[in-house]
Amino acid sequence: MKTRTLGSSGIEAPVVALGTWALGGWMWGGTDRNDPVPAIHAAIDQGMTMIDTAPIYGFGLSEELVGRAISDRRDRVVLATKCGLVWNEEAGDFYFETEGRKVCKYLAPVSIRREIEASLRRLNVDTIDLYQTHWQESTTPIEDTMTELLKLKDEGKIRAIGTCNAEIDDLKAYRSAGPLDSDQEKYSMLDREKDAQLPYVQEQGLAFLSYSTLALGLLTGKIGPDRTFPESDLRSRHPRFKAAHLQRVHAMLEELRPIAKSYDLSLAQLAIAWTLARPGVTHALVGARTPGQAAENARAGDVDLSSSDMEQIDAVIARHSADIP
Repeated sequence: MKTRTLGSSGIEAPVVALGTWALGGWMWGGTDRNDPVPAIHAAIDQGMTMIDTAPIYGFGLSEELVGRAISDRRDRVVLATKCGLVWNEEAGDFYFETEGRKVCKYLAPVSIRREIEASLRRLNVDTIDLYQTHWQESTTPIEDTMTELLKLKDEGKIRAIGTCNAEIDDLKAYRSAGPLDSDQEKYSMLDREKDAQLPYVQEQGLAFLSYSTLALGLLTGKIGPDRTFPESDLRSRHPRFKAAHLQRVHAMLEELRPIAKSYDLSLAQLAIAWTLARPGVTHALVGARTPGQAAENARAGDVDLSSSDMEQIDAVIARHSADIP
């Protein structure tokens, strides 16, 4: 699989990485569907050797599962996790309440210090390769946050620093306080709000990691208009998953199917390859619950779409996306 550098860190990471939000179960209907460890192992074996997780995914469960899965292959993995969403104290900016827990955005140095120690313990590692601020908040100056992150880097507990869910002004503030390596944002065929941010990221030499690359599974073409989800699954409340919008997504994907077929790709692989071909996007995070899904996703990391096909895909997206929330 192709690799690209994470900013100025010198860390080479595969262009298709494994995202593990769903593996934590929280907001995805629980974890009783399957043992995620075989999927993680398959992803690594297929070249998806960057794994992205976060404490909030399952309130620590995702990190524990990732730690268990990589215990005998840590040297093969670029390990990324995050800080900044806390549920054990009310501080910073209140975000939401779930399962009786109040989740807050909080990036004060003392909180980051607690979070890194907990993540290292759950992951059972000494160093995290890419440490990212999960959400930005208003109560802690970015300079203070960055100062603590740089201390962790000096101590060898992290190797590179990234942001998530940030605006250009946030990125500038981080960069003014120290070397920033990456920015992780929601980005897909149906999520284009960060198009305006990509030129800045590219110009500054930052890695850009897309998350929700398959739009919560919609772009796989495997979710029909009659599909329902349990209340514990966030898709049960998402407007895109209403029957009328599922029909619109289906119509878009049917127009894209001949292009996918010409490359011998699935629709999911085409969506990943399109994302990676967007100027400024360096890496795509994609979830997988089974070894088969991991293998399918990994293949997209070797695809080069022609400029003419990219233009055709963009035209199809433009025709349909305005009617899809």
